[in-house]
Amino acid sequence: MVVSNRLPVDRVTAHDGTPSWKPSPGGLVTALEPVMRRNHGAWIGWTGVADDPIEPFESDGLRLFPLTLSEQEVEQYYEGFSNDTLWPLYHDVIAQPKYAREWWEAYSRVNERFADRAAEVAEQDGTVWVQDYQLQLVPRLLRERRPDLTIGFFNHIPFPAYGLYSQLPWRQQIVEGLLGADLIGFQRRADAGNFLRAVRRLFHMPTTHNRVELLPAGAGRWPNSGSEKPRSVVARHFPISIDTKAYVDLASSEAVRRRAEEIRHDLGDPSTIMLGVDRLDYTKGIGHRFTAYAELLAEGKLDVNDTVLMQVASPSRERVESYKALRDEIELTVGRVNGDYGTIRHSAISYLHHGYPREEMVAMFLAADIMLVTALRDGMNLVAKEYVASRVDDDGVLVLSEFAGAADELKQALLVNPHDIEGVKRAILHAVHMPRSERRQRMRALRARVVEHDVARWSQDFLDALAVIRPSASTRELAETD
Repeated sequence: MVVSNRLPVDRVTAHDGTPSWKPSPGGLVTALEPVMRRNHGAWIGWTGVADDPIEPFESDGLRLFPLTLSEQEVEQYYEGFSNDTLWPLYHDVIAQPKYAREWWEAYSRVNERFADRAAEVAEQDGTVWVQDYQLQLVPRLLRERRPDLTIGFFNHIPFPAYGLYSQLPWRQQIVEGLLGADLIGFQRRADAGNFLRAVRRLFHMPTTHNRVELLPAGAGRWPNSGSEKPRSVVARHFPISIDTKAYVDLASSEAVRRRAEEIRHDLGDPSTIMLGVDRLDYTKGIGHRFTAYAELLAEGKLDVNDTVLMQVASPSRERVESYKALRDEIELTVGRVNGDYGTIRHSAISYLHHGYPREEMVAMFLAADIMLVTALRDGMNLVAKEYVASRVDDDGVLVLSEFAGAADELKQALLVNPHDIEGVKRAILHAVHMPRSERRQRMRALRARVVEHDVARWSQDFLDALAVIRPSASTRELAETD
């Protein structure tokens, strides 16, 4: 069973008003759907619409159990505590977190409801994999209700250093919640280390080789709820990836390749196309790349007649005030740069505030000579891997922030500190003038990594590790069927 904030499907309404469901495009769904379908798995999550009561249903071999959230719960649990408290805190306080007690209370209540539903639906000795920062209390709550279960948790975003994490008024409750799992997965080794450091600081418990030994209830500071027996918890990194084959297949199709040529033509057939693809989020460093690019134009090191920066900024959390302010700031910057450096025939920045289907994104990846990923903090950044997977021609250059989890794996990219504008400028110029032989050498190494370590391997590595830590009948079946 998977428990996540959202179900793996989106509702589609036909012209006649008939509702249906289609698979969500996210990487998590791609990773887990095959193994879930083989084992007739269940998935608990929210539909994405407030006050939307839906009965359990089956979709393409998956049993889906919708959980209804009220408008107030969406505002306080999701937009509030999850995205205006935890998100900025876990991303190094790039924006100031808000610590509202009513948000925490809503977060706790919703996590209780997810745990109640999972406890009700899970089979005896089953395996439950809880996903992401919205549900960090669920592992412990679920263990209290169902100690027979094997419980995994994966955190898709960074886990902050203790000096930042300690700001959270409910820091102990969150760590206790996570320690309800048998296996806690993180994107980077440093994230797992930060979590284990929090365990040591908050509970004065030793950690050895990524393992926490929990004492029986009543012994020491740790209340080992749900069991009187000592229990081990493992916290380690499992870097997530993408469905590489899907991107390779699309990039190899004639229709997508023709669309890539059309995109270059529509942009004026410049010598160099740089591309940024991000959710419109303050963690992505969009303004930093705009600053570096504008300075290169001002210094005459790039020419707007030969170079264009195409920025896809998909809408994100548009009801949260900090995101509204960010959109205003980014769009003012685009207008200023285009006003200062654009010509009648050429814009300096082609700015697109839309989401696009995967086919169009792959065409953009093929059209772009340089991919700019300048995240200020990112758990992984799958766009970097999507660009690499799409470059079946072994061409193109990836400029990648060292603060994205992908930097741990994609070492042949041009790694940058996005706060160092001069360093970003040097990397862009290096990419623009890089010889084709060097481009091909770097891209081949990057593609070898992404092909070998795809999303199927990520999910199987996690499930295999979970089966070893607590080999219930369910996890043994999962390991054997794959």
